[in-house]
Amino acid sequence: MFTGIIECTGTIEATARTPAGVRLALRAARDLPQLQTGESIAVDGACLTVVVHDGASRFEVDVGPETLARTTLGRRGKGERVNLERALRVGDRLGGHMVSGHVDGIGAIEGIEVQGDARFYRFVAPDEVRRYLVAKGSVCVDGVSLTVSRVTGPGFEVMLIPHTLSETTLGERRTGDPVNLEADLICKYVERLAAPHAPPGTGPRST
Repeated sequence: MFTGIIECTGTIEATARTPAGVRLALRAARDLPQLQTGESIAVDGACLTVVVHDGASRFEVDVGPETLARTTLGRRGKGERVNLERALRVGDRLGGHMVSGHVDGIGAIEGIEVQGDARFYRFVAPDEVRRYLVAKGSVCVDGVSLTVSRVTGPGFEVMLIPHTLSETTLGERRTGDPVNLEADLICKYVERLAAPHAPPGTGPRST
């Protein structure tokens, strides 16, 4: 489980095809104390398992076919930066919202509007994300917990403050760039629990 509060960014140092998919070698922008083999880490919002680490800032993860198909990680290459978050520990502050690290789909930046030091980002979202969006609700974009400012026809808008722009990779993104999206986990459970009481044909889709 994650919170969508980015711990630091990282850089992809190498990619390699494997029988299981793709192995990514990454170097975090700072040391990750007590990182262990087998630990979960969110890379641009996708929950992956550390398979190799050097005890400091470099580590490797395997990306399987399902994750490659449902996220942008298969499109990332050497030298690109990603957002990193280690799993939530019991007793930690939950500063963002509950994030599973299971990306629902790929969206895209439709437009960016600068307003002073802040920026408004407009995203196009697939239906498997859009159906759970509400104004002032939560959404995870490339691993970053954000508040939906407005729901539009094809997607949604968010406002990014200077801290988020400087501490995550979202400040580097441009119109047309693809992003990983995860809808609010609580909304999915509410929909599932309400399904038996909903009129025929309005329940959740099978997954």
